[in-house]
Amino acid sequence: MTYDKKLNDKIKELNSTRVFKKITPKYDLSWYVKWVSSVLILLAVSSRAAGGLHMWDLGFSLVGTIGWLWVGILWHDRALIMLNGALATLLFTGIMKAFI
Repeated sequence: MTYDKKLNDKIKELNSTRVFKKITPKYDLSWYVKWVSSVLILLAVSSRAAGGLHMWDLGFSLVGTIGWLWVGILWHDRALIMLNGALATLLFTGIMKAFI
């Protein structure tokens, strides 16, 4: 059974035009990667706000963004793939500029 078929079956089970239930996976690989990546991005923003921790900011941001890119690939979500692919490229470029 495909993901789209499962999604359509779950929506039909709700039997409501006003209620929308969340259909994102829970406690699978993507769920763990999503939460770890979100915490890493929060650490990156905290490093940025603290000031003087530029490389920590870039490192946490890059790893968190790659995690969200992976989630986008697992979910077949083109918006997540496009956004996080571009961000990962920009962050990697920033890290390389710091070392060159």
